[in-house]
Amino acid sequence: MSADATHFTHIDTPLGPLLAAGRDGALFMLEFGSRGRAPRAAPGWIERPAAPLLRAARRQLDGYFAGRRRDFDLPLCPEGTPFQQLAWQALRQIPYGETRSYGQQAALLGRPRAARAVGAANGRNPIVIMIPCHRVIGSGGALTGFAAGLDRKARLLRLEGAMPGAQA
Repeated sequence: MSADATHFTHIDTPLGPLLAAGRDGALFMLEFGSRGRAPRAAPGWIERPAAPLLRAARRQLDGYFAGRRRDFDLPLCPEGTPFQQLAWQALRQIPYGETRSYGQQAALLGRPRAARAVGAANGRNPIVIMIPCHRVIGSGGALTGFAAGLDRKARLLRLEGAMPGAQA
């Protein structure tokens, strides 16, 4: 990818299309559309589905949805505040097939009373699935707070075998 250019592609998944965007060799956006709309690129972005980073993102997501991949190893560069960056780093520590509560995530950050702030940061996560905000649930096991929709959150957790209350 050229240094200042932002390249993007749409990636079809079983949960709907994702918009993948990267620059300077790192993915900074992977998001679903909202309210039934496909995600849209910003003006000035260049569509390049063959860009190596975007091809690798497609390959890794295909493997994830096929049940062959549990981890992602692409360079990620989500844009956010320092607190959001900390929250998103904590998300990356939640193993495949496991969940944490917002309170547990806040405690990991050394801010045990910041569960709501953690929830707000997770809601602004610009790289879904690869930064697994879907693995954070309410303290009682309820599925709450997923910007891409609770149905998608439930489907991702089922795929990973981590649906709260589900029998193994």
